[in-house]
Amino acid sequence: MADRKNQADLTATEKRNFVDAVLELKRSGRYDEFISTHNAFIVSDTDNGERTGHRSPSFLPWHRRFLLQFEEALQSVNSSVMLPYWDWTVDRTPRSSLWADDFLGGDGRSGDGRVTSGPFAFGGGNWPMNIRVDGRTFLRRSLGAGVRELPTRAEVDRVLAMTTYDAAPWNSGSDGFRNAVEGWRGPNLHNRVHVWIGGQMTTGASPNDPVFWLHHCFIDKLWADWQKLHPNTGYVPTTRTTNVVSLRDTMKPWNDVTPADMLDHTKFYTYK
Repeated sequence: MADRKNQADLTATEKRNFVDAVLELKRSGRYDEFISTHNAFIVSDTDNGERTGHRSPSFLPWHRRFLLQFEEALQSVNSSVMLPYWDWTVDRTPRSSLWADDFLGGDGRSGDGRVTSGPFAFGGGNWPMNIRVDGRTFLRRSLGAGVRELPTRAEVDRVLAMTTYDAAPWNSGSDGFRNAVEGWRGPNLHNRVHVWIGGQMTTGASPNDPVFWLHHCFIDKLWADWQKLHPNTGYVPTTRTTNVVSLRDTMKPWNDVTPADMLDHTKFYTYK
């Protein structure tokens, strides 16, 4: 079993291996399949209809499975690669290490938000936007423009202290840990980070920006932290519930995995 590390602790070789594997998935067309999947579920997940990947209890197990699938794809290129996480409570500015030219590249330029540095810049020719929500074919960011501040550690700790996983009506209006960490209630954790980054991260095609994986890896870690803090409370609903995925229902698009299968992350990886 391998560790998922804080991106700030990656060696130069680990960064290069991660970037190279991501670029290879892009060249092969496999990367864009992940973008298409995510975009389809953003569009279809609604508060009053069937919802699986977002606005629902299965937000966390769905993305845990999505991350695992992507990690496996990376490892098919280089078996040593693990997903790193970005602790945005610590690395909080455009000068943080993940935005360096040897990793994810920097902020977008003024005017159109086009990223001009790093391995995913349009000018390098390796990162075209094939799955997009508009006509622009380049990666865009506007760090800190949509919202000034990333979530703080105090805000995270307040959400981790919540003792209920989720509650009816099982959507963006629910009280509980899942909805607070997803960002529809409380301090707006997950959603606020997407807005802080800007560009494609504010759309359903958010995996167009590779930072998507590091952000969601940290969200997954927060779920793991919450599970450790509250071992006697867990995923709900446990019985069949209209429009949402209960504990032992299978999740689309895989149809062979349930939230129950995703509860124990240590079967797959640990966090360092």
